[in-house]
Amino acid sequence: MVAIKLKYDKGYLAGEVPDKNFLGYIKVDNSDFLQKSYQTTEQDLIENSLNEPIGSQQLEQLAAGKKDIVIISSDHTRPVPSKLIMPIILARIRSINPDARITILVATGTHRASTQEELIDKYGHEIFDKEKIIVHDSRDNESLVDIGVLPSGASCIINKLAAECDLLIAEGFIEPHFFAGFSGGRKAVFPGIAAYTSVVGNHNGQFIDSQKARTGNLKGNPIHLDMIHGAKLANLQFIINVVLDHDKRIIGCFSGDPIIAHETGCLFVKKTMSASKIESDITITCNGGYPLDQNIYQAVKGMTAAEATNKQGGVIIMVAGARDGHGGTGFFNTFKNTKKVQDIIDEAIKKPANETAPDQWQSQILARVMVEHHVIFVSDLIDSEIIHDMKLDYCPDLQSAIAKSFDLMGQDATVSVIPDGVSVIIE
Repeated sequence: MVAIKLKYDKGYLAGEVPDKNFLGYIKVDNSDFLQKSYQTTEQDLIENSLNEPIGSQQLEQLAAGKKDIVIISSDHTRPVPSKLIMPIILARIRSINPDARITILVATGTHRASTQEELIDKYGHEIFDKEKIIVHDSRDNESLVDIGVLPSGASCIINKLAAECDLLIAEGFIEPHFFAGFSGGRKAVFPGIAAYTSVVGNHNGQFIDSQKARTGNLKGNPIHLDMIHGAKLANLQFIINVVLDHDKRIIGCFSGDPIIAHETGCLFVKKTMSASKIESDITITCNGGYPLDQNIYQAVKGMTAAEATNKQGGVIIMVAGARDGHGGTGFFNTFKNTKKVQDIIDEAIKKPANETAPDQWQSQILARVMVEHHVIFVSDLIDSEIIHDMKLDYCPDLQSAIAKSFDLMGQDATVSVIPDGVSVIIE
């Protein structure tokens, strides 16, 4: 038997598959990259990147003489090691401009607000207690301002603090993204600190349906191009983006011009995180554990990795803690209220961009996966009724899901495993 162990919430779930059925793992091994990179510590990677920014002046030069500086920072749903990155950014700015008014603007996008506990966990008490930290609210019209129009036709409405500051920079990380191509860079602004109405316009049905809006692709990707335009309108001037291994350690840092440095980081991610597909009847995957598996909404990302390699009509087993439940009321209700999953796709594609429904994009992608594959969601931290209401199959543990998959596909069905569905580009 082949023993399978996948990250789940803050621990692991285990199961086993007969040797005769197992085709292999689809994964990349970048766990020893740091040791091979001639850098002794993660801090070295950050400092060296800031010493030699890509396509830009150094951060200190940009910060000189500025009065109001805003640092966009990823929220609790992203494993960005801000405890390492943020102190370095703050120290460099204050080394040249000790009197600058600095605001850390937490980019929640359309997510819920980060709690005090989550902010302390992210930044540590030193920064939480002493720095000005504002959590973005995409629905608070008083805190937002319209700065232009995007190629999608949506208004580019963003947080006033970012629009009105003297210097806008962003901390974040780059990983494969299931419709924007890659995370990081321009996504800090859009959707990170954008208005809800602007985000849904960008995530419209036509853009999501594009074959270019896929994991690992930026070229001709309409969602990416819309986001780039938003970042330019906001005058994002500098980014500090890291790349993480499977243990959430920094293995690369790309600082500098928001477009050039980000594209350089994306090439690094593609080089270190691409793997060949293994077509199988049953594909088992996860989101790499907490925090990226804290709801069904986020788990869709891991499912798209399985979608890229699973045979049409096959079974996808999605392992995710989903301690926060479904992750979006609109997302949940779309599936609960539909009679036919295909209708979700059809309605999204024909809907005008300015009429994009709440969480429509995530519903559209999950529906696309479900139409072509039988999805079994594995968790013992979520109410099974939520899973069933969303038209997904359910098992409380991995082994029972494996058994059910063989019942569905036959005892000779082939199996492949993707240990981290959000950190691999399947080609």
